[in-house]
Amino acid sequence: MVRRKGTAMRLAGDVTPLFGNNISFEKRMAAPGRACLRGAFIMAALQLDLTHRPRRLRRNATVRSLVEETVLRPADFIAPLFVVDGKGAPEPIASMPGVLRYNIVDLVKECRALAKLGVPAVALFPKLDKKLKDDFGGAALDADALILRAVRSVKKAVPELVVMTDIALDPYTTHGHDGVLTADGRDVANDATVEILTQMAVLHAQAGVDFVAPSDMMDGRIGAIRRALDAAGHTQTAIMAYSAKFASAYYGPFRDAVGSASAAGTHHLDKYTYQLNPANRREALTEIALDEAEGADILMVKPAGAYLDIIREVREATRKPVAAYQVSGEYAQIQAAVQLGWLDLARTRHESLLAIKRAGADMILTYFAKEMAAALR
Repeated sequence: MVRRKGTAMRLAGDVTPLFGNNISFEKRMAAPGRACLRGAFIMAALQLDLTHRPRRLRRNATVRSLVEETVLRPADFIAPLFVVDGKGAPEPIASMPGVLRYNIVDLVKECRALAKLGVPAVALFPKLDKKLKDDFGGAALDADALILRAVRSVKKAVPELVVMTDIALDPYTTHGHDGVLTADGRDVANDATVEILTQMAVLHAQAGVDFVAPSDMMDGRIGAIRRALDAAGHTQTAIMAYSAKFASAYYGPFRDAVGSASAAGTHHLDKYTYQLNPANRREALTEIALDEAEGADILMVKPAGAYLDIIREVREATRKPVAAYQVSGEYAQIQAAVQLGWLDLARTRHESLLAIKRAGADMILTYFAKEMAAALR
């Protein structure tokens, strides 16, 4: 037995003809012109005395596929889509390369394309004309609102596609917050906002949406919305709750997309009085437990990539389906690095989404949904 750096190595066969009896192992290995012989000796003559060799399960692509623990599918993805009024061409969003705002006709075409690729669901977000916004988000309760017309058109054209809509006031308010403000304008009024959101959710259900998705983070809104839906006869309209939504720096491009940044005059709205502190894990689990108790059908963590630990905690804390939102800033930073030549787009987007699913997400909202679905087919 030859011991090298504390590891047992066994000589495979008789190496005396190669090295002789009187020349030390170290001297022979150091002799000039022996590089090839040294490599041959290490490769063929020495063998670690190991019982476990995990690399056996990584030795070729077929074996790796056989033991792969997490697999992405087109059915894992929910595609967030932005809709605008009018008949104009799709509008590019500068901070989100490749993402567009669609008029309703083009939105329907995009939804058809997603369904053909196997993407099962879309989440719709409106961008309103500034003239329709006010301090109270009144346009959210318009029975012929843009988002409701979009829902009706998509469900008529692609009935098998699951349609989800955002229940929050930030696209509708002049100040860009998710609810109405208190009298002094320094905070969001919780209960008054919840009352508006319940009416908004019922309107969306009447339009035919499959899931309402409250993203506002007001206390008690899930229970109030569930009661309102049931009272209006919409017992089959489900709720995907933005349960653990953190006050994140990653939302800036989204605020461009829906116009709440321009309405407020800044990407950096202070929403710390209602969205979660990024430092708090236990508080997130409290919100998850409350939303589950109030009747949420799906529980969401947002953002995803920087909160994989929270996704795992939520997965272990509930038997409900868990969603995660790979948000606009996560998408934008990958695209920016790709444009600079620093990252490979296909590999990076795949790995980022694989990590989210591996952490425990059952479904992922991602702006990569269409491209990923095409790549996985």
